[in-house]
Amino acid sequence: MDRQHTICEPEKQLPVVGEADVCVCGGGCTGVFAAIRAARLGCSVILCEETNVLGGAAVNGLVNIWHSLYDTEDKQQIIAGLTTEVLARLEGRGALTKSSNRSAAYNFNPVEMAFVLDEMTAECGIDVRFHTKVCGTLTEGGCLKAVIVEDHDGRGAVKAGFFVDATGDGDIMRRLGMPYYTGDRIQPPSACFHLLGNMAGVDVPGIIHAHGAEFGLEDDWGWSTGLAGCPGITMRADNHVFGVRCDKAADLTKAEQTGRKQMRGFLDMLKKYGRTDTHYAITNAASYIGIRETVHYPTRFKAERLPLLTGTRYPDGIMNGTYPSDVHHSDNMGITFWYLDGTRRTIYGKDTRTETGNWREEQGIEGEPATYYQVPFGILVQETWANVIPAGRMLNADSGAFGALRVMVNLNQLGEAAGCAAAACLDSQKAIFDIDGTAVRALLRKGGSAV
Repeated sequence: MDRQHTICEPEKQLPVVGEADVCVCGGGCTGVFAAIRAARLGCSVILCEETNVLGGAAVNGLVNIWHSLYDTEDKQQIIAGLTTEVLARLEGRGALTKSSNRSAAYNFNPVEMAFVLDEMTAECGIDVRFHTKVCGTLTEGGCLKAVIVEDHDGRGAVKAGFFVDATGDGDIMRRLGMPYYTGDRIQPPSACFHLLGNMAGVDVPGIIHAHGAEFGLEDDWGWSTGLAGCPGITMRADNHVFGVRCDKAADLTKAEQTGRKQMRGFLDMLKKYGRTDTHYAITNAASYIGIRETVHYPTRFKAERLPLLTGTRYPDGIMNGTYPSDVHHSDNMGITFWYLDGTRRTIYGKDTRTETGNWREEQGIEGEPATYYQVPFGILVQETWANVIPAGRMLNADSGAFGALRVMVNLNQLGEAAGCAAAACLDSQKAIFDIDGTAVRALLRKGGSAV
């Protein structure tokens, strides 16, 4: 029978289970960095994370590379702050390797990353709440007064003077009824895993082309990398899960199950057609699929590919970057890269076909290419709620700009800026849309950032 069924949830009084100056929801690096910045500026902070560990994609997702912190000429450090602090701690415990590959300059051990983030939040006195999911909001007079959360003790309210939504999908923003949009072609997710076994000389594209169908694997673009301090183990991200919207419950379940099926198919393929002198085994699977994109929330500034990649500068710039715009295709097993120097490269499948071009020449752009790009404070400023910032991959951008900005070293900086802005709003008793972005930039610089 095609009809909607509803039941009435009885009204009840909710206990206040926490109160702080700042509440950050979402414990990926974006949220952690927001929390640390706010705490270092004197705010009491509650950090709510729905899983059991901090780090988000870097830890739960096993995506263990951060990109170069320098401009494209490797002359000027353009990213610093908490990103460099974390890297230094990882290096100090032998959990980091460095590379000249700009797109994979730093390779780390995700477990050690989790340890580092636990230590840094504890040092700042941040009240971390694991297994705590946002499930509602309470508002009053244009302000968010509390978020309703649920944990193993039940449902309760966390009150704060300021809130940072770093949940990725915008859980607070959605519950506040804020409008959102999706891209024309949402970038598909990938399920990462750790593979034990010697991959030297293994022709993965050749095996996929010849035998992939036997194991349910498509000729799909993917990548892999090593695992710092763990010889013999590689991180694999060989396939996408297509046709899902990971902000939808049923699709997210399907994506997780399909991702694990792909992992198992890849392992079975290697056992049959890989090296005969090694044992292959999956030693770890991402506890949360690597979501690249779901929804976006409008803010004062929308990032666009051409101004971004031509290096437009802003007096209130809060983030620098060089990572190319990479767009994972949703429909044809490919990926397209737009680099700052003008190179455009599209790869279909496992190097099955490659197309190249130059977007600067096609646009008639002359002069020297930019050596890095920037975004202004306005990318964090929604103009409805006085004390809320959305920070993370729900950012306001077209598909080309989003393909560059969504990576961790860039979102790290947006998290830091969100924490600084929260502290500035509380200190000045101003709404987020009345804060001077240059003041936020000054706080970032004072705290060690390179903007």
